[in-house]
Amino acid sequence: MTDPDIHNPAIADVTTLVGMRFGTRELNFFPRLMARTALMGGHQSRSRGRGMDFEEVRQYQPGDDIRTIDWRVTARTLTPHTKLYREERERPVLIVSDLRYGMFFGSRTLKSVLACQISATLGWAGLNVNDRVGGLIFGTRQVTEIRPKRSHHAVLQMIHRLRDFSEMLLQPEVDQFSLSDILKDCRRVALPGSTLFLVSDFHDLDRSCEQHLFELARHCDITLCQVIDPLEKTLPPPALYQVSNGQQRFVLNSRDGKLRQQFERQFTERQNKLRQLATQLRLGLLSFTTTEPVLPVLQRAYSRKNKGRRR
Repeated sequence: MTDPDIHNPAIADVTTLVGMRFGTRELNFFPRLMARTALMGGHQSRSRGRGMDFEEVRQYQPGDDIRTIDWRVTARTLTPHTKLYREERERPVLIVSDLRYGMFFGSRTLKSVLACQISATLGWAGLNVNDRVGGLIFGTRQVTEIRPKRSHHAVLQMIHRLRDFSEMLLQPEVDQFSLSDILKDCRRVALPGSTLFLVSDFHDLDRSCEQHLFELARHCDITLCQVIDPLEKTLPPPALYQVSNGQQRFVLNSRDGKLRQQFERQFTERQNKLRQLATQLRLGLLSFTTTEPVLPVLQRAYSRKNKGRRR
């Protein structure tokens, strides 16, 4: 019997999500020095301590371990100095997928379907570098948590839940969660040192969200994966269009020059705000459009052939 999902582009296809694993072996989220032994994690943590790699020398502060005092620098400067090291530990990968009703939109591929593809690809890529992979999936009224595991079953579980949540969007409902609620829940789940990917269109980014991101960025390595459709950048060619949100219908007059300018200006302002926030908090920022496949975007950012991360 043919899988009905194949014939419904509004629902994320499990076969496609599973197939996203092919081509992810060239992705490396953090091309830094690897751990020296199999007992250590594969990445360097943000925290400083008594690890293997020397970080810097700075003035001694109350609470520093006296065993790390650099006696040569101390004798030369007559001021106590201590050595700092970069600890090495594993980084659980947490993928947060926004599948609220606002994502059920797209001129070609739906943003919700593209978000599922991004999340699945990130999951496979994390598993390829031997990280524990898990995530949070937010729908209109439900949220599910997949605890990070170093297992194909964890990624497959996430894929099936992504498919289920994308299907729920076929029934129009009012969103119960705001982006601020999502980020607040991330703070509950994300452990210090986690690699956090937020897949969303960030349409309701506000001051509360900025505060939550600030707190998360103190302990986690965060990348914002923004999903965009071309119709969000500019209105369609000048004409009269029948538009519906699933409950109401109205006529959109895209011939109105002032309306077109206002629409484009609002999009530009939202994008500038997101970029400024990412720069301020040192967050990664990747943009995905519904007209481009997922893998090329990630390859440009995280290919092993590239040196360092691209923002």
